Amino acid sequence: MHNWCLEVWGDHACFTRPEMKVERVSYDVMTPSAARAIFEAILWKPEIQWHVTKIEVLEPIRWVSVRRNEVGKKAGAPTAKQMAGEAGKAMGFFVEEERMQRAGRLLRDVRYRIHAYFVLKAKSPAGMVGHRNEDEAASAPDCEAKYAAMFERRARKGQCFHRPYLGCREFYCDFRLLEPGGELPPPIEETRDLGYMFYDWNFSADLDEPTPCFFKATLDRGVLNTKWHEVGVRG
Repeated sequence: MHNWCLEVWGDHACFTRPEMKVERVSYDVMTPSAARAIFEAILWKPEIQWHVTKIEVLEPIRWVSVRRNEVGKKAGAPTAKQMAGEAGKAMGFFVEEERMQRAGRLLRDVRYRIHAYFVLKAKSPAGMVGHRNEDEAASAPDCEAKYAAMFERRARKGQCFHRPYLGCREFYCDFRLLEPGGELPPPIEETRDLGYMFYDWNFSADLDEPTPCFFKATLDRGVLNTKWHEVGVRG
């Protein structure tokens, strides 16, 4: 199993708390799902699944309050008549009529080190996640080596499928792959209880739709432990 470490940084970040219904308020630290999304921005394949094990905070936690223009409505799915091309009500909506200003409490000048690895998803003949057969088990090491080399090549060159971002798409970030054995600056010397934090979505096959998972987050001398089996994920 390969383990990688990325250093990511940006001017602003917003890892939105779900309990805030109107205004966006960020968590104090990057969430595991946001960290996973950065690795997937560099290398995403349907055969692999990323797992984040640790997030290190490298810069002091700073805040900034802003007001932003947002759209307060979602575009609905097309109706059967619209799909058939029949005349009627137009699809979508006018953005200017649905625009609203909302306040937000964001993080600024952030920098993190995130550690993660990926595992191969075992597939049954029907395409569902299950136990590997003998052919899959034999080819697994070759597949892991292929995807590992692909990720390292892309991360070293700064390549990505889409620009990684810090919570919200407008808060893009830069990244670099940290080679093992190098000297790294220590994380911040801060310990605090972060309360319950969003971990990730549960996409289990026995659920009708994804459900959110949360965990009791603690920042220990600048390090947030995100190992699934150690932090007591609920959801």
